[in-house]
Amino acid sequence: MPPDSPDRSDLLKAVFDAVPSLVFVVDEDVRIQEYNAAASAFLLGAGDTMLRRRCGDVFECLHSMEGPGGCGDAELCRHCTIRNSVAAAMAGDRVVRRRATIEVVRNGEEQEVFALITASRFRFRDRKFVLLVIEDISEIAELRGIIPICSVCKEVQDEGDAWSRLEVYFWEHWGLEFSHGLCPKCYEAELAKLDEEEGVC
Repeated sequence: MPPDSPDRSDLLKAVFDAVPSLVFVVDEDVRIQEYNAAASAFLLGAGDTMLRRRCGDVFECLHSMEGPGGCGDAELCRHCTIRNSVAAAMAGDRVVRRRATIEVVRNGEEQEVFALITASRFRFRDRKFVLLVIEDISEIAELRGIIPICSVCKEVQDEGDAWSRLEVYFWEHWGLEFSHGLCPKCYEAELAKLDEEEGVC
């Protein structure tokens, strides 16, 4: 490296802290080994008290408080998307991406956080770790409750009071394309119509 360039470890730390999502390095028991600035800010500056603690305990997950051993010990921990994503990545899946609803306590109040969980396994000094990225998608999840949809034709209403087909709305607002097919019930109904039409001829 040129003499005026940053030290590689300083550069990597700066990049790690520049990521706006919550990023953690965790072990197989979802114990935090390292974290970025966004994670520290989200967790109200918990600082070094996060290190070596399990994610559910740090997040104050409602379910982690149900078992005597904290995160991973409660009955519902078996269904935890974060814990299961880390386990899947450790077991061999290179990258795991799943949506989750995380129930946490923040400022003394119970809250639901809608999140996209990404877990990616890597090795460092002959040990396996997982890079755990938690993206808050609560804003997107809230859209489900505020997009008016016609109960008959299923068209949706946009901000300008115009009505359009669901797939057009999502293409114009999110760039999402839909593929079309027939569910088994509609497939049978369409076949029945064809049979009926053939019988008329």
